[in-house]
Amino acid sequence: MRSRRFLLVALLAFLAAVAGVIVGRQLVEPEPHPGTELHAVLHEQMNLDADQERRLHELEEAFAVRRRALEGEMRAENAMLAEAIAVEHGNGPRVAAAVDASHRTMGQLQKETLVHIFAMRALLRPDQAAKFDAAVTKALTEDVR
Repeated sequence: MRSRRFLLVALLAFLAAVAGVIVGRQLVEPEPHPGTELHAVLHEQMNLDADQERRLHELEEAFAVRRRALEGEMRAENAMLAEAIAVEHGNGPRVAAAVDASHRTMGQLQKETLVHIFAMRALLRPDQAAKFDAAVTKALTEDVR
């Protein structure tokens, strides 16, 4: 009887860990960044002058550092979520706290991404900005349609 209970607990812990990994992969490894397409539009279709290219490169480097930091935080929070799921085997307080932490970080990344997009847009001439705006709209609505 005891070994049966142990096997059941071990199986539940394994399933909880697998669920945590699945949830974590969905949160950390989303579809390719919509920003990839925006950067391609900027570099390939906008005919940027040398000063715009230089300033854009500076913005991209600074944002890449910040994005990697936030993505690292999300990976750590997903590990905490997986651990909480393994311990609580349900939607307990540790699971809820880990989910809330992950959502705060994802929200911060989204806000900082928007700041970055607006900073890139500020480098553009009006004719370039119109093309950029269309690319942003497409990137944000592509999967919605």
